[in-house]
Amino acid sequence: MISTAKSQSHLAAQSQLNILLIDENVQRAESIVTALDNSRYKVSHLACTQAGLLKQVDEIQPDIIVIDIESPNRDMLESLHTISHYNPKPVVMFSSQQDTETINLSVQSGVSAYVVGDIDPERVKPILDAAVARFKEFHKLKDELNDTKQQLESRKTIDLAKRLLMRSNKMSEEQAFHSMRKTAMDTGQKLENVAKTIVSMLRSFEKGNDHD
Repeated sequence: MISTAKSQSHLAAQSQLNILLIDENVQRAESIVTALDNSRYKVSHLACTQAGLLKQVDEIQPDIIVIDIESPNRDMLESLHTISHYNPKPVVMFSSQQDTETINLSVQSGVSAYVVGDIDPERVKPILDAAVARFKEFHKLKDELNDTKQQLESRKTIDLAKRLLMRSNKMSEEQAFHSMRKTAMDTGQKLENVAKTIVSMLRSFEKGNDHD
């Protein structure tokens, strides 16, 4: 499956968004296809609820998944959870089940919009618009949070490397940082990678001295 980043950029760049529609009712599915005419959404594939969801998504690579089902079973929810983790995309589910547990499990599995009741062709487009917008906003915030965490981890590693250099080489903080930055520039590495190498080497050296 493609990565999250590629999935996000692909969704943003597409003027036409292809839909994998899962519905047992062919007549109702055809009415949805008709309702989406002249819009940016196109039903590129129609599958029954018994079809293997992971296989369908892997082969078709749709931009959006729309599911009309009486009640999502465990296999479907597990498949959606896997898709959400490895190849996230907007998922709209229409279901007759309105109990809180089913809704919560569906959302936790990656459903962007859970709609109780049968599909109304006239409502499909605005529901898809909302699901796509919610999906993009959620993953934007998620990416920003991951970037912040990564920056904090990078800073912690750099600070630890500085402290180890200061202790082992009797350097000031400024000297330790300058030494690390020079090594990064000379070797074409990121400062964080240089810091990781220093931490690994100096900790191994200290352990070796402890055993002597």
